[in-house]
This record gives sequence, structure tokens and C-alpha cells, in this order.
Amino acid sequence: MAASVATRIYPFMPSGAADGTTQLISGAVALNDLTASPRFGLKGGGSADWLGQHGIPIPGVNRIGEHRGMRVLRLGNEDILLLAEDAAETLADVKAIWQAAPAPKGYSSWREEGWAWMRLSGPRLAEAMCSLCALDLRSQKFGADDIAQTRVGHIEAVTFRSPAGFDILFDITASAYFARAVAAVAGHTA
Repeated sequence: MAASVATRIYPFMPSGAADGTTQLISGAVALNDLTASPRFGLKGGGSADWLGQHGIPIPGVNRIGEHRGMRVLRLGNEDILLLAEDAAETLADVKAIWQAAPAPKGYSSWREEGWAWMRLSGPRLAEAMCSLCALDLRSQKFGADDIAQTRVGHIEAVTFRSPAGFDILFDITASAYFARAVAAVAGHTA
């Protein structure tokens, strides 16, 4: 008898909490949902050392590094998030080694379940981000390897640049609210 496998349902998926309540916008400002994309967060004593001992370069706090196609976000001394949008296999290898390893190695912060991952892009992105976030996120002030832990769209969030725009991570329960906030701002920037 095959073991059952739980299927994750994220807010904007069919039967998700935000399904049918809010549309993700496209056009001059576009909002894409990456919440189902692979990621792995580690927190607690030993996290940074364990990753470093396994060849993953750890950037400074609030900076982004790279390892074999994954983005390595250091949110605190011992709070690190691996994003593997295009490196699922690499991330799966890291997770398997981590799960089998003895402590100290930190603990899973469950970022793959607790955080939504959205990407804002489009030709009016700069104007939209000015309305959504009080920080100066212009490229001369906020670099490609910078992380801001701030408020975006009136919610606590982590934001950083992606090749297409800005990625925003926040509490998954605020997904529909965030999408509505972005749609409202986009309506004023068109």
C-alpha cells in the first residue's frame, strides 16, 4: 500500500484561502505568486555554521548571496533562508543532508509554509513600490544584494530585488490583503 502524500494548497491555488477572492494583477504593475516555489529556512544556534560547513557561503546580515542557483538570504545572525526558484534539486539535496545531520544545525523555520512569496514587476514598478513601501528602494540606494525588513503594502515583509522586479515575503495569511493593496496602488499608477 502506497503511503499517502499530503498536497500543499497555497492561498491562490484552487481551494486556497484566497481563491476567488482577489485576482493577481497584470499589466503596468504585475503581481505573481511564487509561494509554491521551493525554499528552506533555518533559524537558531548552529544554522550559519552548519550551512557554511556544507559549502554554502553565508552573506552578511540583510544581504543576499548565491549558491548553485539558490539565493541565500541572511535575515539575522542565525536566520537564513534559501530560495530555490530554479534550483529545486540543489535545495532538496541540502534539506536531505540537513535532516540527516546531528545537531547543532539550527531548526527549520517553516518558511515554506508560513510565508507567501510574491513578485512585483512591470513598467510602473518603481511608482508602485514608492506607494507600497516608505523606504527609498531606488537602485542607487538599495542594491541587488540588499534585503529590507520593513512594511510593504501595510504588512510586515521582507523585500529584495529580483531580476524581474522586487520579491516580497510575508505572513501567508495576508496574501489576499496584500494582493488587494497592490491592485489598489496599481490602479493609481496607471
